[in-house]
Amino acid sequence: MSESQPNPGHNPWRLSVAPMMEWTDRHCRWFHRQLTRHARLYTEMVTTGALLHGDVARHLRFGAEEHPVALQLGGNVPRELAVAARMGEAWGYDEINLNCGCPSPRVQRGAFGACLMEHPRLVADCVRAMRDAVRVPVTVKHRIGIDRVEDYAFVRDFVGTVAEAGCAVFIVHARNAWLDGLSPAENRTVPPLRYAVVHRLKRDFPQLTIAINGGITTDAQVAEHLAQVDGVMVGREAYHNPWWLASWDAAYFGAPHAVPDRDAVEARMVDYMAREGPSLPGGWYAIARHMLGLRHGQPGARRWRQVWSDHRLKRRPPHEVAELARAALRAPASSAA
Repeated sequence: MSESQPNPGHNPWRLSVAPMMEWTDRHCRWFHRQLTRHARLYTEMVTTGALLHGDVARHLRFGAEEHPVALQLGGNVPRELAVAARMGEAWGYDEINLNCGCPSPRVQRGAFGACLMEHPRLVADCVRAMRDAVRVPVTVKHRIGIDRVEDYAFVRDFVGTVAEAGCAVFIVHARNAWLDGLSPAENRTVPPLRYAVVHRLKRDFPQLTIAINGGITTDAQVAEHLAQVDGVMVGREAYHNPWWLASWDAAYFGAPHAVPDRDAVEARMVDYMAREGPSLPGGWYAIARHMLGLRHGQPGARRWRQVWSDHRLKRRPPHEVAELARAALRAPASSAA
C-alpha cells in the first residue's frame, strides 16, 4: 500500500465532514481537501426542486480533487429523488445521501428532512427508487427521534424499515429534532446528545454501516465512538478548527503523507481565490470565509482573521490581502490572539 492510499480495511465512512447549509459549498470542500485526502466530504443539502427546476450546474458543480464527495438531497417524492440521484451520479458524486434530519421550518413546510422520520415506509420507497436509479451507494442521514419522544423503538423501527429497502449506511445525529419551538441552530445544541442510542443501533444492526454525528470535537471522542460504531461524522468543529483535518489521514485511514503547513495551505487558497473569485458574485471574499479557522489557536490568529474578513479589502486582489494578513499575523500583539 502506498502512503497516499487509504488502508483498504477502513470503510469509506470512517471519518467524514458533515453537510452544513451555507458552509460546505464547493469552495469549502476544496479547502478541506487540502487538509485530508481521504475523509468523505458532503455537499450542502440540495432539494429536488432546485435540481428539477433550477440551475443544475450551480448546485452540482464540483472539482475532481474533491473525491470522495457525496451529494445530499432533500425531498420526499420517490420519482423526483430518483431523477435527482441520477443527476448526481452523472455529475460524478460518489454517494447520494437523503436528508432525514434537518428540522428547519422551511424544510418542514416542504415535508422532508426530519419530518420524514415519521414516515419510514415513504423513506424506504424513496431509497428504493434512488437505488434503482443509480449504482453509487444511497445512504440516509437522520436523527434519533423527533420532538420530546425518546423511545428507542422509534429510531430502531425507522432504521429497520429503511434497511429493508436496501439502505446499508445510516449516519445518525445523536439528538432528537424538536420540530416546534427551536431554531435550526438551537436544534444543534439544545436537545441532549444520547450517543448510547446510536451505539445500540450498531449492536442491533451489526450488518449495517452506522456512523455517528453530533458534538464530536476531539480525537479522544472519535476513538471512543469508533470502538462502538463504524464511522464518525464531524460538523462544526471541522469548520471552525479545520487544521484538525490535517491529522485524519494518518490517524484514521492508515495513509500517512506529507501535509503542507498552514502557510502553504493559505497560499494554495489564495491562488484558488484568484482563479475562482472573478466568476463569483461575492468575488474571492465568498471563498476566504471558509478558511478563517485555519490558524485557530495560533498567536496572531485573531488579527489574521480580521484582515481576511475585512469587507473594505474585498475589491483588492487576494494576493495583496494575503500580504496584509501575514503582516498582521507577525505583528507584535497588544492583546491575546
